Amino acid sequence: MLIDTVKKYYEKEYDLNCAETIIYAANEEYGLNLSHQTLKTMAAFGGGMAVESTCGVITGSIAVLGIMFTKEKAHESDRIKLLTQEFIDTFVSELKTESCARLKNRYRDDEKRCSDIVFKGAEILDNIVNKNKAK
Repeated sequence: MLIDTVKKYYEKEYDLNCAETIIYAANEEYGLNLSHQTLKTMAAFGGGMAVESTCGVITGSIAVLGIMFTKEKAHESDRIKLLTQEFIDTFVSELKTESCARLKNRYRDDEKRCSDIVFKGAEILDNIVNKNKAK
């Protein structure tokens, strides 16, 4: 399950931000075969894109959805748009905001960092992926 792989990559030994954690774990869990260069793209999305804006769990998860469910480009169908909306709607419904700053205020502490947020996002992402893999 994705959550187990996310827990591995969110350990301090890897020192990954939330967005990186999601994409590294999804790469391993779903066999995406992403290059190191591609994985590095998520480095800039941690900390709400460094300005505590949209949570890195969201941006990392949406990147995974794009990789997995887009054939060539976004405008080929509504699929990626609908999956993105489903992820964000579910995330906000469960955690009450997409704002990194607000999420950190509610859920972050020095010991566990943002683990509650990262783990909830992984659960949502895994549900969406498993529902849509065969389609």
